[in-house]
Parts: sequence; C-alpha cells; structure tokens
Amino acid sequence: MRKDNKIELMAPAGNFDSLQAALDNGADSIYFGVEQLNMRARASVNFTMDDLVEIVERCKAKEVRSYLTLNTIIFDHDLKLIKLLIDNAKSAGITAVIAMDQSVIMYAKEVGMEVHISTQLNITNIETVKFYSHFADTMVMARELSLRQVKAIVDGIKKEDVRGPSGNLIEVEIFGHGALCMAVSGKCYLSLHAQNSSANRGACKQECRRAYEVKDLETGNILKIDNEYIMSPKDLSVINFLDELIDTGAMVLKIEGRGRAPEYVATVIKTYRKAIDSYYEGNYTQEKVGEWMDDLRTVYNRDFWGGYLYGKELGEWSDTSGSQATQKKTYIAKGRHYYPKPQIAEFLMEAHDMKVGDKLLITGPTTGAQEFELKSMMVNDAVAQEAKRGDLVTFPLDFKIRPSDSLYKIEKTEFAK
Repeated sequence: MRKDNKIELMAPAGNFDSLQAALDNGADSIYFGVEQLNMRARASVNFTMDDLVEIVERCKAKEVRSYLTLNTIIFDHDLKLIKLLIDNAKSAGITAVIAMDQSVIMYAKEVGMEVHISTQLNITNIETVKFYSHFADTMVMARELSLRQVKAIVDGIKKEDVRGPSGNLIEVEIFGHGALCMAVSGKCYLSLHAQNSSANRGACKQECRRAYEVKDLETGNILKIDNEYIMSPKDLSVINFLDELIDTGAMVLKIEGRGRAPEYVATVIKTYRKAIDSYYEGNYTQEKVGEWMDDLRTVYNRDFWGGYLYGKELGEWSDTSGSQATQKKTYIAKGRHYYPKPQIAEFLMEAHDMKVGDKLLITGPTTGAQEFELKSMMVNDAVAQEAKRGDLVTFPLDFKIRPSDSLYKIEKTEFAK
C-alpha cells in the first residue's frame, strides 16, 4: 500500500527507455507487458522474463510499484506460459498482476500474488466490485463511467467496507490520459474481422484510425465523412478537471501509452506529477492547467477531450489520422562516449545537422528521455556553431550518456501555435 493518501500516478513502460523515463519523472507505479500475452503485444517492444529482475531493481531503487499486465484472452495453449510468467513475476518481486481472464486471476491468487482487475472486465457497479473483491485489491473501472458513477462506487466500497485479499479497502483505478478506443472498454473485433489480428490478444491493427466512406447500397451514392475519423476518438485527458477526478475518491490514475516513445512518457508523467502535487498543495489553478495542456500537446496526441467522465453519450472524433503533437523529433546522432570528470558527451553525427541553440533529446535504455538546449559544442575538436553528418561532436552534459543512446533534434510541427 502507498505511504501517503495521494492518488497514485501509474505510468506505461513499453521498454527500458520508457521505464527509465517514468522513474525519472515522478511515477508512483509502472505497468508493463512480457512476451505476447498483454494488450500491447504488437504496439510495443515488450520485455522478456529475463528482464523481470532488472525491472524490479530499478523500481525498488525509486520506491515505485511494478505491475505485470497479463490481460488478454487466454486459450488452453497459453496456460503453461501464464503460470510460468506469474511464477517468475512472484520470484522477481513484481508488485501485482493486472488480469482479466479468470485463469490468470485464480492462479495469481493461488500463488499469493496481488491481483488488479483490468478494464477489460467492465466493472460498472458496486456489486461487481464486491464479487471481484474475493480475488483483487485494485480494480480499473470501465472507461464508460462518469465521475458521478465512479464516486458512487467508491462511496459504496467505504460504506459497505469492501476489502480485498490484503485486508485493505478496495482501491479504484481510472484511466486518465491517452488513446481511447471506440469499443466498450477495449473489446473490439474490427481488427480480427478485417485482418485476422485480434485486439483482444494484443494485436490490434487499428482499423478504426482510418478514413472511411459510407455507401448507400440502394442508390450507389457514396458519402465521404468529411473532417472526422468517425471511429477514432480524440485522446483522453483529465488534467483540466483533475481536482474533480481526485474528489471522487479514486486512488490510482493510469496513463495509457506502452506503445509510445520515451519522451511521451517523460512529458506526460512529469506534467501529471506537477498537477497532482499542485492539487494536494492547494494551488491547482486553471492558469496552470493551460500551461500543462501546452506541454501535453508537444508529444503524440490526437487532440484531447474528457472521455465519458462527464457523462457524454457520444465521443469526440479526431479530424486527422495521426498525431497532432506540436513538436517532432528527428534522429541526428549516436552516443559514443562520456567523459565523467569534465562532464562531456561525445556523439557521432549520422543524419541531418545540428547547431548551437537547438532543442535536443537523448533517449536510451538507462538514460530514459532527457531534453535540453545545446549551449555550446566542439566539432572535430574545434569550437563550432554547427555540425553535419559524419562529424564527431562533443558538448557539456550533466548526465551520463552511453553508446546505446540516440540523439534527436526537437522541432515545431504544423500544429504549433
């Protein structure tokens, strides 16, 4: 259980780069997938069982909880692997398993692992919470609930003293930021129908994110849906009503994005960390919200709306097929060496150019995602203002870089104001 009474900020981790970005920017917990049995099996690199020990070590060093997602549909031939994964997770010290299939829930309970119920089980009322309280300590609410409905469930848990296997009151978890699916809590069959690639097995091909035409079969008339991708909702963001969400009594705020880049994780987690802390410090204001929204728009997004948390019956649809981020990254160089005493980083320029004053990003499995402005540099051992492909570049840097690190230039996009 948490040390304080603040809402828990839960970050996505699709690989070690994103994991470190989450740890560096104030996450209270991280969730991740291993192998193919998770809902982002196709969208992210994913970890292996051999990574579990290192994941736990990194998380424990920052006092961050770790959650393994095993939330796909499970077939008979998966059961041996499921049990092996849970056994290894328990042995490594993973905090909990996020599950939706009863086989996973039962086996995790059998071996004494904490269970969190996935949104795929569509929990929408107090009676369902009471049923799953026999197996789980934390439950993700269905994404279709309003703030009022979430509060009613939390109030019901307290009133009826609904406790999980740990003996603690059941904690309610809510999705707070990231991609939304047109289907009810993610149960979509479009990808399976169109390409025999099941979203419920972590292999969504995102058929809903495309443009479509509607054809009248009687007349043959074709109507192109103008300016809207009618099955592709805008991304969810609750930062502009975070105070109301926290007031429901929900105790975990989940950020979507295991398929996103490490700088996405860094920016979103850093921003929500500021917002959550501001709420508890009593200085959460709409002026700050405006600044935070600008920060969130710098990374991948399909524009934002508040989901169904205000009780809307229809979604708000995206008007583009991809991201509306106000910034983009362009790869320019590979890490070569770091000189710790003078704090100098060395990179080999492999693409494009770079000049003093540029906004840069370094990502890597241990480095995470670090942004900074280039103040000065040496190019091929001489002071210079600009570097080009093939140049060897050094510049002052107050954190260590590694040969596995990549250097990017951050530039504005057409969506920037």
